[in-house]
Amino acid sequence: MLKQAVFQRSSHVSRTSVAARLARKSTSVGVNSVLLARHQVRNKSTKSSSSSSSSVATPAASAAPSPARNYSTKSTVIQLLNNIGSKREVEQYLKYFTSVSSQQFAVIKVGGAIITQQLDELASCLAFLYHVGLYPIVLHGTGPQINELLENEGVEPEYIDGIRITNPKTMEVVRKCFLEQNLRLVTALEKIGVHARPITAGVFQAEYLNKEKYDLVGKITGVNKSPVEAAITAGYLPILTSLAETASGQLLNVNADVAAGELAREFEPLKIVYLNEKGGIINGNTGEKVSIINLDEEYEELMKESWVKYGTKLKIKEIHDLLQHLPRSSSVAIIDVDDLQKELFTDSGAGTLIRRGYKLINRNSLREFGNPDLLRTALLRDPEIKAGKLSVASYLKFLESVQFKSYGDEPLEVLAIVLNEDGKVPKLDKFLSSKTGWLNNVTDNIFNSIKKDFESLCWIVDENDANLAWYFSKSDGSFAKNGQIIFWYGLKTPEAAELIKEFDNSAIGSSLSSAKESGVFSSSQQKRGLHLKRSLATSANPNPPLREGKSQEKKKVALIGARGYTGQNLIKLIDNHPYLEISHVSSRELEGQKLKGYNKDTIIYSNLQPEDIKLLEEKGEVDVWVMALPNGVCKPFVDVIDSVGNSKSKIIDLSADYRFDTTGDWTYGLPELNDRQAIANAKKISNPGCYATAAQVAIAPLVEYIENGKPSIFGVSGYSGAGTKPSPKNDVAVLSNNLIPYSLTDHVHEREISSQLKQKVDFTPHVAQWFQGISHTINIPIKKHSLTSREIRNIYQDRYQNEQLITISGEAPLVKDISGKHGVVIGGFAVNSDEDRVVVVATIDNLLKGAATQCLQNINLSQGFGEYEGIPDDTVIRG
Repeated sequence: MLKQAVFQRSSHVSRTSVAARLARKSTSVGVNSVLLARHQVRNKSTKSSSSSSSSVATPAASAAPSPARNYSTKSTVIQLLNNIGSKREVEQYLKYFTSVSSQQFAVIKVGGAIITQQLDELASCLAFLYHVGLYPIVLHGTGPQINELLENEGVEPEYIDGIRITNPKTMEVVRKCFLEQNLRLVTALEKIGVHARPITAGVFQAEYLNKEKYDLVGKITGVNKSPVEAAITAGYLPILTSLAETASGQLLNVNADVAAGELAREFEPLKIVYLNEKGGIINGNTGEKVSIINLDEEYEELMKESWVKYGTKLKIKEIHDLLQHLPRSSSVAIIDVDDLQKELFTDSGAGTLIRRGYKLINRNSLREFGNPDLLRTALLRDPEIKAGKLSVASYLKFLESVQFKSYGDEPLEVLAIVLNEDGKVPKLDKFLSSKTGWLNNVTDNIFNSIKKDFESLCWIVDENDANLAWYFSKSDGSFAKNGQIIFWYGLKTPEAAELIKEFDNSAIGSSLSSAKESGVFSSSQQKRGLHLKRSLATSANPNPPLREGKSQEKKKVALIGARGYTGQNLIKLIDNHPYLEISHVSSRELEGQKLKGYNKDTIIYSNLQPEDIKLLEEKGEVDVWVMALPNGVCKPFVDVIDSVGNSKSKIIDLSADYRFDTTGDWTYGLPELNDRQAIANAKKISNPGCYATAAQVAIAPLVEYIENGKPSIFGVSGYSGAGTKPSPKNDVAVLSNNLIPYSLTDHVHEREISSQLKQKVDFTPHVAQWFQGISHTINIPIKKHSLTSREIRNIYQDRYQNEQLITISGEAPLVKDISGKHGVVIGGFAVNSDEDRVVVVATIDNLLKGAATQCLQNINLSQGFGEYEGIPDDTVIRG
């Protein structure tokens, strides 16, 4: 997976990549062809094996699956496309995973707590894999459940060296618990159409680890593959426990992680996945999730780190020892269950990826390349050399005449060459990677090495490059010109302007893995496009004058997915808007019912499909499309709108899908902090999140004063923020006299706030017993003795003096006062006695300014109306 370096994690790249945008062909055909190929590969490559008599099957699981199982189930394909960054990634990883026999795809170890707390999510993720023709070997633990049962039985759990002492009474509980949890998982899978086979014994042979010390605890001596192979051959997911048996049939308890490792040694899978609640290994110094560990290069130094101790040290050592016995293509992923699909099928990944990797080597001259044939092989990947426009020998001669530095791994799966000419911006002249280099993250490692050596860099890429989104993610800005794009990082504005001028006036020369000579530089009619990553305005009044309404023509709004609370509030606002009217509302659950709360016309819910939306777009019947859908669902609708050329409609997405866009295709719609003119001109606008809006507005004025740490946000929302789908987070009985913390790390709004402010933050969300409204208590570390409370309040008042929806208060605002209001209130402004920390309190109505009101601001801007048109004066908070 293409991730970031071990101790750093950059802003997340939107999964809707530029590559996907530039390749808007119908991807479902390609996906289905890959699925069919997977079905054929499995039937050809998997050897028949007889079922083991020790496999225990439930009645539901005993019937063989239909040979005509529909691999192209519409919902499955849509889920696949919505959880993957691009067509390239879909095809790349499916091809990778189907390159081996079915049982060699993955071993997934599931922690017992996940079956208790996240069973539905686990079943859904496994169903996703099953329906695209992938058969992971699933092995689960049951530690927390065993402790609970033992407690009910009045038995105190005992451990020696972290190993559970398993006497006959404990073994009775262990066996009962394993059977119950195994059946729970199998039943959950069968209910959603996944054929699963429980295998609770007969796989692991063992001997006593130390009978006198641990009693019925085993050390695995052998693995019987037959039950697993038989299940997969018959079309079932094998669901294993970690119970083992001696030669005489005595059951022994074995640690599930150890059992998963033994399975991996036997099957040699491409992936070994450990699902846990933390979602990865946490760096004890920074508190951040470690993204990737390359053992060959980093293991020795990593084991010396002060935070690598106890269980973490043991886990890394065990994984290191395991991978030494597996093919170099195998890797271990430690992730949260919700991130399983993202880890397996996207370049960015999700949790902690551990692989052997290769050591990286830098060379400053051709003499330092020990194997010239290896260098020639790497250079043959260059498109210009492939096309015969350039020979390897001529390029090598060129390198002898310039100052350069090359980067590569030992087998040169990736080769990068940086030209460092005096007085010029260093240029990444070649970046050549094999498919293996992309798949195994070598590309990111190489680029990180380059970035350590060069504070600034430029490079040129063909706009049709399949990895364009990756290049965008590495840059600070770009300039496009008739089929080619120049990227850069680390340049000040004058330097970037000079680079653009040079690129615009002459051919700097194409480079990298998919560039080509296009002949566009001599053309007098040239298309140009500039993209810069947004930086926060620093002036006291960063916002332009409000736009006056330009037209009184009624504009038509279509709501896709309008049954939630946000949709209801937006419908009410549009009903009272002088220049907007609703033309369509789409909801699968409410199809055929009348739209309530809208009085301008009788509107009936429909269930619009992408093809219906395309037809409406072609006819020009919609001015604004509002996507009020769950995260990860709206991409097919956006794609069909994009596919219609010369359309004048605007798209506003209320989900988190495009808030991390780095392509320049989407504009982040927070008017109080962003360029209003950019929002007005944007074709596609990503509506910010509720928590994220209040936090950004509350932190932005102090970003330049932050020092020695990062802001910490304690956020509490009313239960409307949990949506309408029943859950403990919107169950009034559960919430009564209660406060529920959730998503304790890496919440999507934490990423959103950090990304937009260009300043990392910590965010811990909670849900409380009131219906709507959010309260943030925010700790902001600042330069010591830099600001007083009064000065801080003045900074906020100056910054937001012209903002009609932001109120600055001397007192800490109360959440009960924000409910039903359309703005943000910021107050408190307390400075601690050491004068190095500010506490700010912000409140916002999560359904209004946190969603519907902000959406209306963006609609107004996009259509040329006054920004606050349709927002009731009596409920707008004013300073």
